[in-house]
Amino acid sequence: MIFNSLIVWLQFLILCVSSESGPLEDVVIDRYDIPKICPREVQMGDFVRYHYNGTLKDGQKFDASHDRGIAVAGFVGIGRLITGLDRGILGMCVNERRKLIVPPHLGYGSIGVPGMIPADATLYFDIILVDLWNRKDEVQITTLEKPSQCNRTIQDTDFVRYHYNGTLMDGTYFDSSYSRSGTYDTYVGSGWLIKGMDQGLVGMCAGERRKIIVPPFLAYGEKGYGSIIPPHASLVFHVLLIDFHNPKDGITVQNQVVPQDCKRKAVTGDYVRYHYNGTLMDGVLFDSSYSRNNTYNTYIGMGYIIQGMDAGLQGVCIGEWRRIIIPPHLGYGEKGAGNSIPGSAVLIFDVHVIDFHNPKDSIDVEVIHKPEICNVTSKTGDFIKYHYNCSLLDGTILFSSYSYENPQQITLGTNKVIDGLDMGLIGMCVGEKRTVIVPPHLGHGESGARGVPASAVMKFEIELIHREEGVPDGYLFIWLADTPNNLFEVMDLDKNGEVPLEEFSTFLKAQVEEGKGRFLPGVDREKSITDMFINQDRNKDEKITADELKLKTEEEEERVHEEL
Repeated sequence: MIFNSLIVWLQFLILCVSSESGPLEDVVIDRYDIPKICPREVQMGDFVRYHYNGTLKDGQKFDASHDRGIAVAGFVGIGRLITGLDRGILGMCVNERRKLIVPPHLGYGSIGVPGMIPADATLYFDIILVDLWNRKDEVQITTLEKPSQCNRTIQDTDFVRYHYNGTLMDGTYFDSSYSRSGTYDTYVGSGWLIKGMDQGLVGMCAGERRKIIVPPFLAYGEKGYGSIIPPHASLVFHVLLIDFHNPKDGITVQNQVVPQDCKRKAVTGDYVRYHYNGTLMDGVLFDSSYSRNNTYNTYIGMGYIIQGMDAGLQGVCIGEWRRIIIPPHLGYGEKGAGNSIPGSAVLIFDVHVIDFHNPKDSIDVEVIHKPEICNVTSKTGDFIKYHYNCSLLDGTILFSSYSYENPQQITLGTNKVIDGLDMGLIGMCVGEKRTVIVPPHLGHGESGARGVPASAVMKFEIELIHREEGVPDGYLFIWLADTPNNLFEVMDLDKNGEVPLEEFSTFLKAQVEEGKGRFLPGVDREKSITDMFINQDRNKDEKITADELKLKTEEEEERVHEEL
């Protein structure tokens, strides 16, 4: 190309010198404005479109395509143009400007053009080339930018969404998807596009940028398109591929990070709590659970979420990370959703599964350590003391008894803790350590609690510190042996016919020391004694008589009799 340009330039210099001494023998060419980038020059047989101003030697204009607003079009070197133009256009680049001096014998000769060009006239042309192509041309593809990862490229029958700027070869703008604030959406290879675009889009990756040059016979041909694309125009498209899919596509699962300890995988009917970032294929974020600081909670496989997510969450493990790519027919379809998800958009969800459970689940108990000797285990009604750490399944610590001076203490079966923990504390030996997984319906349910998210599965790490027999509900003291027949006489230590609080207390404590009775564990003993004394001191004179003393069983029998 550079070699040809030098030859033309030298030719111009020689002819300029010779023109001073006699008639011109060839075209004089002045390349006064050459583009910095010239991928191709005019050759014989090319089809060109150009604008020109034509004048005579005295400067009188005889013709101008600019006045008509339509570029001249034709093949070069096959006799369709005057010889001087055929020669003068050779070697031109698109957007190059030239001045040509055409001697009469290479123009209209001794005949001229009646009423326009005199006989034997030298012609002066100021030309700008606006388009150039050849019947042998194919679509020209230049990759401007390509993603580092590209798992799949466009094939025929794929549905694509892309942005583009469309210009003619000289840079004249004719259309842009950006001006409409929406992508151009269509099938590839199905005749919905001009042939050149069908060819130019094949092989693209999502996120790729291409420059696609389409010759007119693969575009709008001899007719052009309306007033915006002239006949015989080559088209230049700068394309950014947003996404694509095939109507036959299912979901795609990528980038799985599965915990080593995965005892169970989610199935239809499970309730899953997960975090996600949702993006389009070009990386635009359309939604995120993190922005709301709450997980997304739902049943899977039951139609509560889009089909693609229903399928994509099948088989997840607790703690798993995975990417789920969802084609639009399994997402929000041709209509999209709101202002954030366009119609026919492929969706990408980067998911982190926090936990899941099934409404039919019970607790899951794993014994971590058990003493070698374990003759007695905890049961309903027992008073126990235990230490625990409570966390979510992602490791988030919620509560810990180690934050306090004393361990937690409860009587099992008295509804003082959530059902799942109460169940998990049954059957333990003192010194035993276990992990208890509690589903939300046995924990804090759909509403959650302070510090506990709604529908959260909880993990308890428990160590039993102390266990002792409890007493029946509603009792402060029970006999472990038969109750003395002469209870008041035994209780009346000084035999004066009345029992004050001090004497009442001394008697009960002695029964416990002798193994004949047991107080309600976990309650201050002195308070229990005082409460029992107040209950027996029916006339509130601070002493109990034989008539006032009644066992709880006797009181209950009297109550039943009164009700009957």
